[in-house]
Amino acid sequence: MAEFLMKPRVDYAFKEIMMDEKVRIGFLSAMLKLNPKEIKETQMLNTNLRKQSEKEKLGILDVRILMNNNTEIDIEIQLAAMNIWAERALFYLAKMYTEQINAGEDYTVFKQCVSISILDFKLFEYDPEFYSCFHIREDSRHFLYTDKMEFHVLELPKLPKELREDSSDIELWGKFIRAERKEEFDMLAEKNAYIGSAYKHLQVISQDEEKRLEYEAREKAIRDYNQIMLEAKQIGRAEGRAEGRAEGRAEGRTAERTESIRIFITDNIEESIPKEKTIMKLQKHYQLTEKEADQYYEKYSKML
Repeated sequence: MAEFLMKPRVDYAFKEIMMDEKVRIGFLSAMLKLNPKEIKETQMLNTNLRKQSEKEKLGILDVRILMNNNTEIDIEIQLAAMNIWAERALFYLAKMYTEQINAGEDYTVFKQCVSISILDFKLFEYDPEFYSCFHIREDSRHFLYTDKMEFHVLELPKLPKELREDSSDIELWGKFIRAERKEEFDMLAEKNAYIGSAYKHLQVISQDEEKRLEYEAREKAIRDYNQIMLEAKQIGRAEGRAEGRAEGRAEGRTAERTESIRIFITDNIEESIPKEKTIMKLQKHYQLTEKEADQYYEKYSKML
């Protein structure tokens, strides 16, 4: 038990770590590039987003935080690759945004909503940077349309392999979230006091037997899901190859049949057999309609 440490990138462990307010302040000040002293208070909110109708999709966030200036923050961790992540993040943030207003209120009630995505895959393959921040801006002059929506993306696989002397706090947090070995945690804890607090909290929850069982159940669910997805892809590829072979054989048979018809017509023409008789033979030998036989005859007779 003493050697066991949860992996912070598993959403269950990350949520538990974020229950510590000092850790929340340290993480948010790094991601939002704020002075920690500016963050007076943070609150953990209900992660279930309100549904306006039965047909509407339910939104369940990983970690939802309200800051002292009423900014709402959604923090999501995603381990498996998801190409439509941008659309998913937008959906959740839009629901958070619209949930702020009630009947009879005006639009001045809206506060800033921030999405922080921690991804264990590369979302932007063409870009080498591990951290990105997006706002809604004018295309050519780049001025801000509104600051009410903001998207932060941390792509863990793009983090530098080795820590640098000038590593940013965002990079240190990314390294912490992706860490697995005690040596990594120890080194990161020395570089950032807030990460040190996160590490202490991680050690505590890792030794809690009940939390460990919940963590392992969540980790197993993730592994099972990934295995199901892998097998589905493998089955799809196998079926695709089988279909390809079947189509190939069918195309081969079609080509052979077409070539046989061509030779048959060519031989009949060279032997001066009348067109009408050749067409009748084609219908009989190749189970063709009169129209099909005539089309073949016209096509191949012109090649002579």
